Amino acid sequence: MTTEARRGGLREQRKARTRRAIQEHALRLFLDQGYERTKVEEIAAAAGVSHMTFFRYFPTKEAVVEDDDYDPLIAELVRTRPAGESPLEALHAALCTGLDAVLDTDRDAVYARTRLIVTTPALRARQWHNIAATGDLLAAALADREHRPVDLRLRVIAAAATAALTTALTAWVEGGGADDLRSLVDQAFAVLTAGR
Repeated sequence: MTTEARRGGLREQRKARTRRAIQEHALRLFLDQGYERTKVEEIAAAAGVSHMTFFRYFPTKEAVVEDDDYDPLIAELVRTRPAGESPLEALHAALCTGLDAVLDTDRDAVYARTRLIVTTPALRARQWHNIAATGDLLAAALADREHRPVDLRLRVIAAAATAALTTALTAWVEGGGADDLRSLVDQAFAVLTAGR
């Protein structure tokens, strides 16, 4: 590995650590003080960065809660699912695999972010845009997997899967995080599969 490549790798690691620190401090402050009362300057100070650095990583205060690396992970998992699976089976399996990986390391952060979104009107109102973007990303992953363009069928399947996941996440928060999220996702997909 060249010195330049090593430097680039270290730079990316530092950026990832800074991003994660900002998100962790933001979630803690939002939960302690409330989303509306927490200022960007307070988050930046807690994370040990300037407020301008905060905005280099997150364009808005909302983005620090909404942004994550999970959607691209799930999309990649969808692309690698076996060809014999239906699109809904592929989405379900990819979501479960992704959830297992994420919950093993970030369960508390996922719960905190989801709770903030479900219980904060300003964040909940923005969810439609985020859900639609996730649905579009998953439809594109399904299309890639099938080597065809995105069509209405794939959009509907991706939108239904995204709604099932969102409903399971909401139920998880409403239950205080006591239920097993993977089980809730399985139940939601069972309803989709049964069609009733």
